[in-house]
Amino acid sequence: MASNVTDVKRILLRSGKSPYDVVPVERALHEDVFATNSGNLIFSDAAHKILETPRTKVVSNGIRTRVAAAERINEEYDAFVIPLANAFRPSFEPQLKRLTQLISKLKIPVIVPGVGAQTSTNYSADRLRPMAPTVHAFVSAVLDHSASIGVRGEFTERYLRDMGFRDVEVIGCPSMFMGGRDLFIRENTRPLGPESRIAINGSHDAVKKYKLGRIIDHTHARYPHLRFIGQNLSDARQLHWRDLSHANAAVTDIPTHPDHPMFAEGKVRVYIDPKTWVDDLRGFDFSFGSRIHGNIAALLAGTPATVLCSDSRTLELCRYFDIPHRMLAKVPENVDPAELYAEADFGPLMRGHHERFDRFMNFLDKNGLENTFTHGDGGAAFESRMSELAFPAGVRPWTGSGVSEMSTRLNWLQSQMTDLTDRNTLLERRLAKASRLPVPRESEGPERRPYQRARRVIPGPIKRVLRNAR
Repeated sequence: MASNVTDVKRILLRSGKSPYDVVPVERALHEDVFATNSGNLIFSDAAHKILETPRTKVVSNGIRTRVAAAERINEEYDAFVIPLANAFRPSFEPQLKRLTQLISKLKIPVIVPGVGAQTSTNYSADRLRPMAPTVHAFVSAVLDHSASIGVRGEFTERYLRDMGFRDVEVIGCPSMFMGGRDLFIRENTRPLGPESRIAINGSHDAVKKYKLGRIIDHTHARYPHLRFIGQNLSDARQLHWRDLSHANAAVTDIPTHPDHPMFAEGKVRVYIDPKTWVDDLRGFDFSFGSRIHGNIAALLAGTPATVLCSDSRTLELCRYFDIPHRMLAKVPENVDPAELYAEADFGPLMRGHHERFDRFMNFLDKNGLENTFTHGDGGAAFESRMSELAFPAGVRPWTGSGVSEMSTRLNWLQSQMTDLTDRNTLLERRLAKASRLPVPRESEGPERRPYQRARRVIPGPIKRVLRNAR
């Protein structure tokens, strides 16, 4: 256990950034502050708020897993909290192994407040069988450092219990408890109509494997105020830079692609910060789609939402929290969101919230963690501080027209070029010193050309506008 100089407990939280960090869009996309999916910040910000008390300081680790930092972490922190989403999936196995290596070297408590396994909606664990040793090693390491491990729902609980683990608790996801013990969803006072503001969300996989793209198109034709909210880093880069270098750019039926009609109409957003995301959704009448945290953001705003489930990670959370949902595979492509809105019953979600909240707080207590609702001010200081910060608005589609739209992009690119030049100069000096070669002069040779290298990262639309401005 780390020794405290004061009576303040220091918690290291696995998260892309602190909720209080205001990061410009260009930097956020360059550094990937939300670990490829902005939904990650919904539950990490919630965990930060919940764990912050007068006797607790929460520090983000910037999502990095550095095994070599174990000794420093033992010295500087009193606990390591790892909120996770669908971490038990093949594509996350390398990260899971690194986390296990780090945890094995730690001497402080390690708490996982909600982790999920991902498979199909039939809850078959067959596809997870090859990574069973990795999952077993990770859960074993966590339980060596904590009283129990928190999982998102029924499938993940069964999956771990079938491996022989007993200290497994179903607690859902911290994101649902950001507002505390009470959760209020606005009543369906009138049916949806063409004037209604509807938010829709979905992944590239849901568009490719199911018919979500056609659902989006049918909804767009009926509701002129529809907005699509993307979550992937590639989505944000498509909107801000028109960057089509990622494999996701092959999916043209998703509104974040520049060829989609909603892109040209400006009806698409990606949010860098949960606060602006939730605040914007307060102005909508309904949200639906295949993204679990996209719809949780709506619920946190008090906006009715329905999840279209396409895998176990969304289904088990919907079942646990009683979030209205339908199976995406069975939803007709011409489904009217007015139908989903009319049939959604939020009574079980709201009535059961108190019990689920208490269960989550008991999990934290069992694992030696205070929470702001029991041991603090209920998050008042957190919300007050957040209200004083000016976060960037949601990322909008960029058409590449207009010099004013380019100013922040060009300024950022200029700073990157300057930084590249400085780094290049430093590296050349080190190389020259090591090889006893003279440092090249500014005018010498093709070896030192940071400007040319920086040009390669400039998106095509900016290059075209610069050429036309000459």
